[in-house]
Amino acid sequence: MGIDPGLTRCGVGVVEGAIGRPLSLVDVGVVRTSTELHVAHRLRELEVGLEEWLDRTRPDAVAVERVFSRSAVSTVMGTAQASGVAMLVAARRGLPIALHTPSEVKAAVTGNGRADKAQVGAMVTRLLRLDAVPKPADAADSLALAICHVWRGGASDRIAAALEKQVAARTRGVRP
Repeated sequence: MGIDPGLTRCGVGVVEGAIGRPLSLVDVGVVRTSTELHVAHRLRELEVGLEEWLDRTRPDAVAVERVFSRSAVSTVMGTAQASGVAMLVAARRGLPIALHTPSEVKAAVTGNGRADKAQVGAMVTRLLRLDAVPKPADAADSLALAICHVWRGGASDRIAAALEKQVAARTRGVRP
């Protein structure tokens, strides 16, 4: 499951596949919250919406876009809060969680870490053999995150597990 965090629209996309195998779309959409509500209530609505997605699609892992500051502080804060909720609901279920930067996702899907949204949407559509680009852009971005994680997440997970094993061995006084 890929999650493109946002407080107003949080993109959620689920794909199935493995490295070297064709990918397929499981489901895609957005969880929306009203700007009329207090931030705490919006975060609660986001939590409920993401829980429903997890119940319905039962993913093996969750990939969330890593938040970075390139715009207004208020926008970054809302995105960071939504990202925290996404990681919390996944962690609560014991799901592996990965964070991928926007440029990493773009590079994985298009081959260009500076690709624009249209290029990402076009490649997501092509890779998943869809009739049209998923709308809104948050939905297409969530699928790009999921695709990136399928293709890159496995290697990252193996490296992290090996590093954890080394640290555990050192704490027990054993040489790896």
